[in-house]
Amino acid sequence: MSTAEVKENGWATSQISDGDGLGPGWRFWRRRRYVVAFMAFLGFFNVYALRVNLSVAIVAMTTNVNQTLDNGTIIVTRDFDWDSTARGFLLSSFFYGYIFTQIPGGWLASRIGGNRVYGIGIAATALLTLVTPPVANVSYYALLTIRVIEGLFEGVTYPCIHAVWARWAPPLERSRLATIAFSGSYVGTVVSLPLSGILANQIGWPSVFYVFGAVGLIWFVAWWIIVKSGPEEDSYITQQELKYIQDSLGATSNKDIVHPWKKFLTSPPVWSIVMAHFSENWGFYTLLTQLPSFMKDTLEFQLEKTGFMSALPYLVMAIVLQFAGHLADWLRSKGILTTTQVRKLFNCGAFISQTIFMLLAAFLLSPAGSVTCLTIAVGLGAFAWSGFSVNHLDIAPQHASVLMGLSNTIATLPGIISPAITGYIVQNKSASEWQIVFYMAGLIYLVGAIIYGLFASGERQSWAKEEIEIEMPNKSEQCYSNSTLEVDVP
Repeated sequence: MSTAEVKENGWATSQISDGDGLGPGWRFWRRRRYVVAFMAFLGFFNVYALRVNLSVAIVAMTTNVNQTLDNGTIIVTRDFDWDSTARGFLLSSFFYGYIFTQIPGGWLASRIGGNRVYGIGIAATALLTLVTPPVANVSYYALLTIRVIEGLFEGVTYPCIHAVWARWAPPLERSRLATIAFSGSYVGTVVSLPLSGILANQIGWPSVFYVFGAVGLIWFVAWWIIVKSGPEEDSYITQQELKYIQDSLGATSNKDIVHPWKKFLTSPPVWSIVMAHFSENWGFYTLLTQLPSFMKDTLEFQLEKTGFMSALPYLVMAIVLQFAGHLADWLRSKGILTTTQVRKLFNCGAFISQTIFMLLAAFLLSPAGSVTCLTIAVGLGAFAWSGFSVNHLDIAPQHASVLMGLSNTIATLPGIISPAITGYIVQNKSASEWQIVFYMAGLIYLVGAIIYGLFASGERQSWAKEEIEIEMPNKSEQCYSNSTLEVDVP
């Protein structure tokens, strides 16, 4: 079995030709780290299914329908009389809570285990989703409150998964493991958007919340049983894989880590990640919350077809994300590009392409043209996720969960601002109003590309290196004396 030495952030990492000696890579179930990635994939599937179902359900909840009275009179009615502005605030209310638990979630995950906080966050959101229909019938403000609380619980998910990867992901597998997990977000969107449309049409909008809430709780039980905080706690992991992970990462634990907040807030690479995350989420959340309405109002798709067409961009992204993650790690492991070059190339290339296709969608505004351009724009975002989304682990792995919490806090603002702004802009549901929405998203992508290209880094930062005291042999005295060295602590 051949091995190769690969320099990664100053460390010589022994990369075994077949990974960890457990056979072909496609047998993922033999590798517990890939079982964790698959379960995280299903977790993010639920995260987004629970988040986006309202985007389709709200169309059914506010659509006019014919109702026949007992005397035979036909009247036009709808379940909820919410205007465009009210719908915009309702769709963005989730993020009012989501933004507040990003950093606390990362901090908590670094101490008690990312797997626990991740699971509880999704389970609580699923439970609240189950009670959404009766709450909606109580009042608009009661529903608004429930969505805010759901956001509070889901806010911990992204920071927590970085705490999981800090203990499970070998450095040269970070991109692929992270993108496997993150792709669940888009598969969840792909499934939940059309399925929500079918459920709303065939059974009624309350079924949308009952189905996805129940699925989320079932996943939680499986996650709690299968996934452990670290590989050393997993009774089913092989000794080969455990040694491979531990040799790659060194000793890891949920010890009390001192987070250098001043260094975080004054670090250009950190702020380049924050801006990239903000830019990607602006376009993503704009489409995630508004695409069903755009399809129905401007492209004149029916509700059931709206769900399928709205899901198409995320299907493409889920597929491309797998390719992008593997390509990023391959380029790094072969020494073709450095980590910094890979992150910048993938992120900036995606953003510039997304800018172009967002602007094309604004000009075309035809069913075929708009769907094609938006599908390509969203799909190319997969390369950006192989750039900024794992960059926290490159520059400061021991602080990655908190850094993800920081970047995702700022990146949550688009989820609050974008739907509200779109609600104000799109008053008459005209094509020209939607053009403004797409122009704005394209401009923000372009700004994100410039900032990330200038300031991003794939190297471990100086403030992420700690001084530890180790024993070194003193040749002159043939005894041991203590010396202090600065080393990279994973």
